[in-house]
Amino acid sequence: MKKKASILVITCSAVAREVNEIKKLGAWAQMDLQSITADLHVTPEKIAPAVADKIDKARDKYDHIFVAYGDCGTSGELDKVLEQRGVSRLPGAHCYDFLAGQETYARLQEEEPGTFYLTDFLARQFERLVIGTLGLDKHPELRSMYFGNYTRLVYLAQTDSDELTEMAQKAADRLGLRFERIFTGTGEMVPALDAAMQAALWRS
Repeated sequence: MKKKASILVITCSAVAREVNEIKKLGAWAQMDLQSITADLHVTPEKIAPAVADKIDKARDKYDHIFVAYGDCGTSGELDKVLEQRGVSRLPGAHCYDFLAGQETYARLQEEEPGTFYLTDFLARQFERLVIGTLGLDKHPELRSMYFGNYTRLVYLAQTDSDELTEMAQKAADRLGLRFERIFTGTGEMVPALDAAMQAALWRS
């Protein structure tokens, strides 16, 4: 049975914590969250089918569905499945875009293209998702091959955490990159999620 003014947010687990915090701040009891593992970023061709499957299984149960993803390396395939299903998503190509804000991210890229980015999630998961995935734990000599063209690491901080800042600093040191920290909070996620919530209320 459909719930009144209900909304489902399908989110990448990399930003699930932030989406949940926004939900709490907005007191949006009508909002449900379903997350998809961030490990799919290693195989981005699997993201669009995974999101499509979530939408198709949930569409009869909710007034509105919203996707908390960027394009995330799907080369437009995610947007294709969303357009087919009448579902919208967060703005930007990836989480750096909507967390930093598209203008800020564009400026950062313009001033220093050789920039590697971390978010709170990636700072926590750096060893597993970066070092482990690239095999640098077993073959540290490959670091220059992967990161030789990078000059700095920018930590886009969603929370004001000394612990996470230290993790991000250590990640920069591990990669031999200059470290910078920019506090972003949740960036452009709040207005996007608020618009989705309002759309659900309007459709009810």
